[in-house]
Amino acid sequence: MGNQEVIIPLEIKQKDERTLSVHWQDGHGSEYPCDYLRKLCHCAACVDEWTGEKRLVENQIQKDVHPIQIQGVGRYGIKIDWSDGHNTGIYTFKYLREICPCRECKG
Repeated sequence: MGNQEVIIPLEIKQKDERTLSVHWQDGHGSEYPCDYLRKLCHCAACVDEWTGEKRLVENQIQKDVHPIQIQGVGRYGIKIDWSDGHNTGIYTFKYLREICPCRECKG
Protein backbone atom coordinates (compact mmCIF):
# COMPACT_ATOMS: atom_id res chain seq x y z
CA MET A 1 0.00 0.00 0.00
CA GLY A 2 1.18 3.47 -0.87
CA ASN A 3 0.99 6.65 1.14
CA GLN A 4 -2.63 7.08 2.22
CA GLU A 5 -2.18 10.56 3.69
CA VAL A 6 -5.30 12.63 3.36
CA ILE A 7 -4.74 16.27 2.55
CA ILE A 8 -6.81 18.44 4.87
CA PRO A 9 -8.63 21.62 3.85
CA LEU A 10 -7.60 24.79 5.64
CA GLU A 11 -10.75 26.62 4.57
CA ILE A 12 -14.07 25.66 3.01
CA LYS A 13 -16.36 28.52 2.04
CA GLN A 14 -19.10 29.52 -0.31
CA LYS A 15 -17.28 31.64 -2.91
CA ASP A 16 -20.53 32.75 -4.51
CA GLU A 17 -24.05 31.40 -4.93
CA ARG A 18 -22.93 28.66 -7.34
CA THR A 19 -19.38 27.85 -6.22
CA LEU A 20 -17.87 26.16 -3.18
CA SER A 21 -14.20 26.97 -2.62
CA VAL A 22 -11.67 24.82 -0.76
CA HIS A 23 -8.15 25.94 0.15
CA TRP A 24 -6.05 22.84 0.86
CA GLN A 25 -3.18 22.33 3.28
CA ASP A 26 -0.75 21.70 0.38
CA GLY A 27 -1.54 25.10 -1.15
CA HIS A 28 -3.93 23.84 -3.84
CA GLY A 29 -7.21 25.66 -4.36
CA SER A 30 -10.35 23.88 -5.57
CA GLU A 31 -13.53 25.48 -6.85
CA TYR A 32 -16.57 23.23 -7.16
CA PRO A 33 -19.69 24.30 -9.02
CA CYS A 34 -22.51 23.49 -6.57
CA ASP A 35 -24.53 21.49 -9.11
CA TYR A 36 -21.38 19.44 -9.92
CA LEU A 37 -20.95 18.57 -6.22
CA ARG A 38 -24.62 17.73 -5.80
CA LYS A 39 -24.53 15.41 -8.83
CA LEU A 40 -21.48 13.62 -7.40
CA CYS A 41 -23.09 12.83 -4.05
CA HIS A 42 -22.42 9.16 -3.40
CA CYS A 43 -24.72 8.49 -0.45
CA ALA A 44 -26.94 5.39 -0.47
CA ALA A 45 -29.88 7.40 -1.82
CA CYS A 46 -27.83 8.57 -4.82
CA VAL A 47 -25.70 5.46 -5.52
CA ASP A 48 -26.71 1.83 -4.95
CA GLU A 49 -24.50 0.48 -2.16
CA TRP A 50 -24.31 -3.02 -3.66
CA THR A 51 -23.95 -2.39 -7.38
CA GLY A 52 -22.48 1.11 -7.43
CA GLU A 53 -25.16 2.06 -9.96
CA LYS A 54 -26.24 5.70 -9.88
CA ARG A 55 -29.79 6.21 -8.60
CA LEU A 56 -29.61 9.96 -8.95
CA VAL A 57 -31.12 11.36 -12.14
CA GLU A 58 -28.60 14.09 -12.91
CA ASN A 59 -30.81 16.10 -15.26
CA GLN A 60 -33.29 16.54 -12.39
CA ILE A 61 -30.70 18.50 -10.37
CA GLN A 62 -31.37 22.19 -10.85
CA LYS A 63 -28.48 24.34 -12.04
CA ASP A 64 -29.08 26.75 -9.12
CA VAL A 65 -28.86 24.09 -6.38
CA HIS A 66 -26.71 25.37 -3.52
CA PRO A 67 -25.73 24.57 0.07
CA ILE A 68 -28.08 25.81 2.79
CA GLN A 69 -25.71 24.59 5.50
CA ILE A 70 -22.28 22.92 5.56
CA GLN A 71 -21.24 20.98 8.65
CA GLY A 72 -17.98 19.28 9.52
CA VAL A 73 -18.14 15.50 10.01
CA GLY A 74 -15.45 14.36 12.40
CA ARG A 75 -12.02 15.22 11.09
CA TYR A 76 -12.57 13.63 7.70
CA GLY A 77 -15.33 15.38 5.78
CA ILE A 78 -18.35 17.62 5.43
CA LYS A 79 -22.10 17.14 5.21
CA ILE A 80 -24.07 19.51 3.01
CA ASP A 81 -27.75 20.39 3.38
CA TRP A 82 -28.75 21.23 -0.19
CA SER A 83 -31.43 23.67 -1.35
CA ASP A 84 -33.25 20.77 -3.07
CA GLY A 85 -33.85 19.10 0.31
CA HIS A 86 -31.11 16.46 -0.01
CA ASN A 87 -28.94 16.13 3.09
CA THR A 88 -27.70 12.56 3.54
CA GLY A 89 -24.38 12.67 1.72
CA ILE A 90 -20.98 12.99 3.35
CA TYR A 91 -18.16 14.34 1.23
CA THR A 92 -14.89 13.08 2.71
CA PHE A 93 -11.87 15.32 2.25
CA LYS A 94 -10.26 12.50 0.24
CA TYR A 95 -13.30 12.32 -2.07
CA LEU A 96 -13.46 16.11 -2.46
CA ARG A 97 -9.83 16.16 -3.54
CA GLU A 98 -10.38 13.24 -5.94
CA ILE A 99 -13.25 15.06 -7.68
CA CYS A 100 -11.52 18.46 -7.89
CA PRO A 101 -12.59 19.72 -11.32
CA CYS A 102 -9.53 21.89 -12.02
CA ARG A 103 -7.37 21.28 -15.07
CA GLU A 104 -4.36 20.35 -12.91
CA CYS A 105 -6.24 17.60 -11.05
CA LYS A 106 -8.07 16.30 -14.12
CA GLY A 107 -4.70 15.96 -15.89
